[in-house]
Amino acid sequence: MSLRKQTPSDFLKQIIGQPVVVKLNSGVDYRGVLACLDGYMNIALEHTEEYVNGQLKNKYGDAFIRGNNVLYISTQKRRMWTPGAALFTLGCT
Repeated sequence: MSLRKQTPSDFLKQIIGQPVVVKLNSGVDYRGVLACLDGYMNIALEHTEEYVNGQLKNKYGDAFIRGNNVLYISTQKRRMWTPGAALFTLGCT
């Protein structure tokens, strides 16, 4: 049996369209659906919520996060939106 090691790039490609937590160097968390990201780790999120010290501070439709501010990206176990929530695709290349 051969197990292929997964690179960070492979992981990020697999989680596009899924709920994620993006933790910034400042300690602020953004939670939303990963729309796309580029080679510089610039991130586009849909249905975004901003958390400061664990408290919800703002809700945004779409958010763009510059890659040099990102500490980590993590998947979320729980579902954030109702099944009927409409998602659209941001034009990312």
